[in-house]
Amino acid sequence: MAETAETSSDVVLKVAGVSKRFGGLQALSEVGITIRRGQIYGLIGPNGAGKTTFFNVITGLYTPDAGSFSLAGQTYEPTAVHLVAKTGIARTFQNIRLFAEMTALENVMVGRHIRTHSGLFGAVFRTPGFKREEAEIRARAQELLDYVGIGKYAEFKARTLSYGDQRRLEIARALATDPQLIALDEPAAGMNATEKVQLRELIDRIRNDNRTILLIEHDVKLVMGLCDRVTVLDYGKQIAEGTPAEVQKNEKVIEAYLGTGGH
Repeated sequence: MAETAETSSDVVLKVAGVSKRFGGLQALSEVGITIRRGQIYGLIGPNGAGKTTFFNVITGLYTPDAGSFSLAGQTYEPTAVHLVAKTGIARTFQNIRLFAEMTALENVMVGRHIRTHSGLFGAVFRTPGFKREEAEIRARAQELLDYVGIGKYAEFKARTLSYGDQRRLEIARALATDPQLIALDEPAAGMNATEKVQLRELIDRIRNDNRTILLIEHDVKLVMGLCDRVTVLDYGKQIAEGTPAEVQKNEKVIEAYLGTGGH
């Protein structure tokens, strides 16, 4: 039976049967998720559950052993991070990866360059087209810094920003790629209570601007308060999927994760 527009055209990410082994360790075993446009989709589980491995597979950092992958209805092969980024998936990292000696503005401009058209010739000879595009990139980068709330730090080196602001800078750089899906890897890690509130407001704002978000996060309260749907992994296997309310009542989840002090 053919898929209806409701079940197909609004699907941003659909992956199925994702498996990954490291030597004798089966890190992922036939994991699959479907994320619809405008959703915040959470991925949770105890340490070692396979969350980061799954993230790294779908974003091209790890090559999967098996699985099918599609973004906005188009099949893609997660073979390299930069190729997946061009396809339309942008990510942040659990351990912040910024260019420490570059300014905040320059960091975001780096992300934006994935969508440039001038090429090497234009860059070397600084053609009018290149100069125009570079000015547009700079303006867009400033807009994104303003959007995430750190516009006044545009000319500050990334290493001088507070921890929370560095997290915001990573998100701005990811948004600069104009992604179909933004994947956030534990964005609240290391944040204090005030920074978490600000982060939640930012993620809500991003979603309300019709963006789609995949979120890995250890803070279960944050996930349950933000996400439309949640998948739970344990030992590389998918043990639950549903709304936050459904997942919280799932006995396997309570035993594997929530019951271990995660809430």
